[in-house]
Amino acid sequence: MFKQSRYSGFITPISYLLDLSIIIGCVFLFSINITHIYGFLSYVGVFWIIIAFTSHFYEVHRHTRIVQIVALLFRQMLFFAIILYAFIGVFKQPNISRLELGNYLICVFLLISFFKFLIFFLLNKYRSTLGGNIRNVIVIGDNEKTRQLINIFNKRQDFGYKFQKQFTVKDDDFSLQKCFNYVIENDINEIYSSVAELSNKQINRLADFADNNLRELKFIPDNKDIYSRKLKYEYYDYIPILSFRSIPIQEPINKVVKRVFDILFASSIIVFVLSWLTPIIAILIKLESKGPVFFKQSRNGFNYKEFDCYKFRSMTPNEDAHLHQATKGDMRITKMGAFIRKTSIDELPQFFNVLFGDMSVVGPRPHMVSHTNLYARKVDKFMVRHFVKPGITGLAQVSGMRGEIEEDKDIINRVKYDIFYIENWSLLLDIKIVIQTFVNAIKGEEKAY
Repeated sequence: MFKQSRYSGFITPISYLLDLSIIIGCVFLFSINITHIYGFLSYVGVFWIIIAFTSHFYEVHRHTRIVQIVALLFRQMLFFAIILYAFIGVFKQPNISRLELGNYLICVFLLISFFKFLIFFLLNKYRSTLGGNIRNVIVIGDNEKTRQLINIFNKRQDFGYKFQKQFTVKDDDFSLQKCFNYVIENDINEIYSSVAELSNKQINRLADFADNNLRELKFIPDNKDIYSRKLKYEYYDYIPILSFRSIPIQEPINKVVKRVFDILFASSIIVFVLSWLTPIIAILIKLESKGPVFFKQSRNGFNYKEFDCYKFRSMTPNEDAHLHQATKGDMRITKMGAFIRKTSIDELPQFFNVLFGDMSVVGPRPHMVSHTNLYARKVDKFMVRHFVKPGITGLAQVSGMRGEIEEDKDIINRVKYDIFYIENWSLLLDIKIVIQTFVNAIKGEEKAY
């Protein structure tokens, strides 16, 4: 775990806090003569975040070059300088010292540059010297480009890629199945393939395997049909690399935005709704049937990890609850259970799962472990859903794809909606889904049983 742990999710928030601390702290080192100090601090802090988000200032990866970091720094500071001096005119502050404001800007630039490069080099040393944050990789294909890439993996240990094996397509005993077996048996994280040596059928099969087994698939580009797909273009030193699927939620800043939204929304529901509703529901459940108020069930979440999902109990206690989903006219459902299932009140305890970090407010709905194992074998790309945290509600649910899986097409269509959500996530989309979920709960849904 020490060798392969990925800490990028923590680095960006820490960098944000460090830079904001510098921006705020440096104000008190200079006699800028600001009338409303707290207004100025709020102004520069908010605009720094907006500029950083727009210019991708914190998107520094393990293979990012120093010249790219320098470009990010100068672009960020240029726009920040414009915003900084605009404060004088916008808020009519003629007494502000332009010279001291310039000194403040230079100080901020130097300190932020120092710490940005310090973090970058410390991470590189962590990978090259301590051998941490390692990603196991294989390469499919044998040509000049693949050999150059393998050479980079071996020489640039600061990138944190551990080259494990090369598969030569031209070998008589080559088969994709051997590659797949090796990936699973040796816990390979990323697959790099030369597009030129594979047929379109093999490329599609390789892509399906990566999706269904939560592996990252990247290509060394050429002129094949691969360009027609949604791709992310990167450079490893001087080798161009293509990634199949770009997941917006995995971007560090988007992780922070989504997590803040989850915490604020879940806390509001717990404080203003569950605090008084839970005792009422508990009494009504207890009056009708014996058993616990809450129902706990194992579900598969982010990266296929199991967690305990909580609900208000809506059925009489039974041994089949973990194996069989509710069906129309299910005799296990109590009268109170039918009401809370119809109105989706039974799902409300999952806001505690959101606070615990196992779930998100919006995301692909988690299935029972037994069903997840079944669908993973039967439904193509089902495992893509586990690239993100599961949600209390989701795009598939508000689009009419909730409830019992009666036919194969039900789960297939649900997966299509989930993948669309994963690839096109935005905070506005989350808000829209939450509003639609509330509207559907009031109107009632046909498959809410």
